[in-house]
Amino acid sequence: SRRQRQMCIRDRLDPMATGVLPVFVGQATRAVEFAENGEKEYIAGLRLGLVTNTQDTSGETLETHPVTVDRAVLEAVLPRFIGPIAQIPPMYSAISQNGVRLYKLARQGIEVERESRRVTISSLELIGCDEENGEYTISVECSAGTYIRSLVADIGEKLGCGAVMTALRRTKANGFPIGGCITLDELAQLAQEGKIEEKIIPVEQA
Repeated sequence: SRRQRQMCIRDRLDPMATGVLPVFVGQATRAVEFAENGEKEYIAGLRLGLVTNTQDTSGETLETHPVTVDRAVLEAVLPRFIGPIAQIPPMYSAISQNGVRLYKLARQGIEVERESRRVTISSLELIGCDEENGEYTISVECSAGTYIRSLVADIGEKLGCGAVMTALRRTKANGFPIGGCITLDELAQLAQEGKIEEKIIPVEQA
């Protein structure tokens, strides 16, 4: 069937994202609904003092601000974002509103009001610091549907200087850690050798 032929990649990652992406194939696509709402873990880079239309460094600069906060101030504000929080989805996202993807409206220069959504941040830690350049690295454990770009932007707004995401790596998705992943190049090699089946995980594991 058409459903069985699809390589069911439901997640819509940020364009700069790397890391874990569970892929369901064949009959296993029926199990996607049981796995897609699990927690995710990310490592993200952020830069203070900048606001863009995409909330990351790929977008158009809207504002620049002097950075007067240091590592201690950033660390002090992070706990405010732990737990259930309200998050407004970014315009550059695949969410549909009135049947139109938000990113398509954004590319036309159109911004519409979006309803906030409840997401949960289970853990938020500072794990890297380049204080001189205002660049930091955070680790995040969160519920499905959380936009890390928006989290970074909200942190920057709370600090009063703005912030954008500079990098994003998903290190765990739905219980699958990055250590158990293969790369697309490795997948292509396995396909040439007829050995893909050796890497397919039983659907019961999901």
